[in-house]
Amino acid sequence: MKKNKKFKQDRKLWFRGLKQLIKIRYKRPKFIYLGDKPLNCSVILSNHVGTDAPMSLELYADFPLRLWGTGEMNSGLVKLYRYQTRVYYHIKKGWNLHLARLFCLLASPLTNLFYKGLKLISTYPDFRFKDTIKESIKVLKNNENIVIFPEKTEGKYKDKLDEFYKGFVLLGEKCLKEGIDLSIYPAYFKIKEKVYLIDKPILFSKLKNDFNSREEICNYLVSRCNNLGKVDLNKIS
Repeated sequence: MKKNKKFKQDRKLWFRGLKQLIKIRYKRPKFIYLGDKPLNCSVILSNHVGTDAPMSLELYADFPLRLWGTGEMNSGLVKLYRYQTRVYYHIKKGWNLHLARLFCLLASPLTNLFYKGLKLISTYPDFRFKDTIKESIKVLKNNENIVIFPEKTEGKYKDKLDEFYKGFVLLGEKCLKEGIDLSIYPAYFKIKEKVYLIDKPILFSKLKNDFNSREEICNYLVSRCNNLGKVDLNKIS
């Protein structure tokens, strides 16, 4: 019997080799789909949990994906170093700032190399976000899916999500104008259990019909993600 070909993300060969080394640090999680697996023209909304959720998806997800990520991480070594030290390690992770600066002298060049191979879709808080939308639509039309970590927080990452940025709603609205009705998948990475829960999808057109504003859409999906974090895995495993 012919074995099924193992799924591989559309990445360059050198980057695939790098990912094999990174797998030493990030172990394979168990993926649980409460509905259909994302196939194409889908957006997955997930909690962040530092690097663990993005890396788990990039290394082990068996469906085609591209990640949204802050533009500072994809704009050259100097901007990446500043973002990693001041924002990621100091604010988000709670590290001492001087320790973060010292650590990133080694970490940032490696991170910069990784992001060159990741094919990250850069996001911005200003007019450049139109480029994010434009690239995202090309990706979706290429039958890939987009993963977004939209949680809005000024400090450390939280287990319970409070609020979402609305960028993915803008993407959904633009896609509708392009004749694309996105399937939105709430997701939640339970880091202690190493389980990635991916909920049943909901069409973006239904969200637009059921809710009166972008804020209401975000609040509903925040709730869906948080509910996944409360799921008793013994009842679904």
